[in-house]
Amino acid sequence: MSGIMFRVMQGRRPILIFCMLLALGLIGLETSCNNDEPSRPEATAVTSFESQNDLGNLKATECKTSLTTEHVTNGQHALEVQFSSPEGAAIELSAPAGNWDWRKYGAVAVDVANPSAEEIQVGMQLGSVEPGATASRWSADYSGNVGPHATASYYYAFGPSSPIAHGMRGGPPTVAGILPFSMIPGANDPVRAEGIAGLKLTVRHGAATQSVVVDNIRLLPPFSYDGIVDSFGQYTRADWPDKVKSQQGLVSQKQQEAAEIKAHPTLPDRDAYGGWASGPHVTSTGYFSTVKQDGKWWLVDPDGRLFFSMGIDVIDVHPNGDAYTFVTGRKEMFTWLPGSGDPLSKFYSNARRVVYGPTKEGQTFGFYAANLERKYGSNGLAEWQTTSLERLRAWGFNTIGNWSDPALYAYKKVPYVATISIHGNFAHVPSGNDYWGPMPDPFDPQYIAAANTDVGEVARKHRDDPWCIGYYVDNELSWGGGDTDRTHYGLAYGVLSANGTSPAKRAFVKQLRSHYGSIGQLNSAWGAHFASWSALLDQGYHPDDVLNSKMRKDFSGFLTLDANQYFKVIRDAIKKSDPHHLYLGVKFAWRTPEAVQASARYCDVVSFDIYKSHVDPKEWAFTTSLNKPCMDAEFHFGAVDRGMFHTGLVSTPNQQARAAMYKQYLENVEDLPAFVGCQWFEYYDEPLTGRVGDGENYNIGFVSVTDTPYREMVETAKAVSSEVYKRRAGKQAP
Repeated sequence: MSGIMFRVMQGRRPILIFCMLLALGLIGLETSCNNDEPSRPEATAVTSFESQNDLGNLKATECKTSLTTEHVTNGQHALEVQFSSPEGAAIELSAPAGNWDWRKYGAVAVDVANPSAEEIQVGMQLGSVEPGATASRWSADYSGNVGPHATASYYYAFGPSSPIAHGMRGGPPTVAGILPFSMIPGANDPVRAEGIAGLKLTVRHGAATQSVVVDNIRLLPPFSYDGIVDSFGQYTRADWPDKVKSQQGLVSQKQQEAAEIKAHPTLPDRDAYGGWASGPHVTSTGYFSTVKQDGKWWLVDPDGRLFFSMGIDVIDVHPNGDAYTFVTGRKEMFTWLPGSGDPLSKFYSNARRVVYGPTKEGQTFGFYAANLERKYGSNGLAEWQTTSLERLRAWGFNTIGNWSDPALYAYKKVPYVATISIHGNFAHVPSGNDYWGPMPDPFDPQYIAAANTDVGEVARKHRDDPWCIGYYVDNELSWGGGDTDRTHYGLAYGVLSANGTSPAKRAFVKQLRSHYGSIGQLNSAWGAHFASWSALLDQGYHPDDVLNSKMRKDFSGFLTLDANQYFKVIRDAIKKSDPHHLYLGVKFAWRTPEAVQASARYCDVVSFDIYKSHVDPKEWAFTTSLNKPCMDAEFHFGAVDRGMFHTGLVSTPNQQARAAMYKQYLENVEDLPAFVGCQWFEYYDEPLTGRVGDGENYNIGFVSVTDTPYREMVETAKAVSSEVYKRRAGKQAP
């Protein structure tokens, strides 16, 4: 998966900031904790906003604060914050001592009520003072969702209790019902527990949201990470439905599920590919294609039937993929690991050059892979592959999603999307938001050569396979985005900071020279003082954060030039090697209008990763004007009621709510005229102690670490999929 907390936070909603520097006198006495009883509601109050005295020390900017008796979670009152500006607000309470020592605690928690009819996103940052420093430094902004007319409790762990310190995004619970704020990918350093200088809450919301209610800011006991994982990779300190207690439990679950699938192997009214068997028949190319019918886009399967893609990503268990977790430096977390003579020791591996997390290389282990052998026997991988394909068809899915095991394709049971990544020694351009790395420079001849090589290598394997829908190429590239000049035009800023060795800068300067003719005309438009075109090309240039209107137009022109070049290079490489299959785009997580328009110009399908609780038809209405079909290439939601530590990028309170959100989300996508499918990320839960690459440990699977299906999700998927074609065709009321 992509990384993705950041993707959620790049939306264009107004940002309202509450800065609360909490007074030392508000902190009460310390409490004790019992790490074996995580549900004990032991906490130490910071403030509960009980009196006007609590408001007397508040400094409010662009907002009004008052006590309220509505949405109270502790005591008799809470803090209501009414927004007076869509641009921002701040509330600040200074501490006389300047900082606090929270070493006896593990996390700070807050309750937030959302009285509006729109979902909001709440974030938290902690300010800390490093030894020898005179000013505080704000931590990364962790966030969580609060649904319409809902109240949610979130915690932010710090010091040794921070999951980051242990290579994980979320840590074990300390109090039942309190969710972890989601960590931004790339935040490597936990906040020190001593020297806490303040707490900041952020809220992102729609224009209709007028206020939030904040209550019960409190400190929670420290967490222990010792012995939290059992021999099956499950959490040791809690119980839940379908928790596996023995190998026989795995086998019994397998037998029960096999009988269910045998009784209902596929949904009715489906052709061999999962298309609409009784629906309209259109001209077939013998491969997957697209058609616009009655104002709605569709995929068309090789038999000429309308096809709406419903897929699951990452059906794969290769070593050091999403099923593996680090053992090195963390063995105390596990109550069992296989010895050298144990047959399950084959599921050890080694990883190197890890980007995020405290462990950069070392030994790993795959609990999910080991459980497959326990469950299916020595031929476990092959039987798991067969079972996974049977599950897809029985559950109503018709697409093997991105990053899945290519061995699944050969079964010819379920259509698939193929994955291509471009690698090589070519130039890059920074955008200022480069989570996965800076953008490739599509003007570099070495990039063009690498694209043709890598695309050709993959495309030749699939060019004659009718079960292949098409190709995703690259993933969540750093296009830029956002409301400021520096975020929107980040690639233009990045390329101007380079010198004349940058192929992209040479292309930009050539474009500017063609437009202005003389350097004097450009200087006049930009308010610059370049001595010559060569001076502009050869020297790094760093424009101000705010551009004038002519510079914006020029920078936008470069974004269009750059995106056109990128998508043309990839499109040409695909069509040269494989004229049959669809170019499914680049999976936008961050985007600019210029990049999206270029994608529509050259791709057969424009793809987006949409990590939201629902797909707002107003927000995505622009896709109709692209005049190209679109794909929702990644989405998920999670809960922490079944032994997992983190909900993923969109949180729900439990599995029932998770399934309900899935239904709403799928119906949202089905009702959008441009969209031809959506693909869930991912097949199984990530490891409890974090996947190797970046520590993600999300409850985002349709199956758990023991390969046990989440029944709520499965039954809902069946129900939604059974109605998808009639709903999309307008033959039943939405």
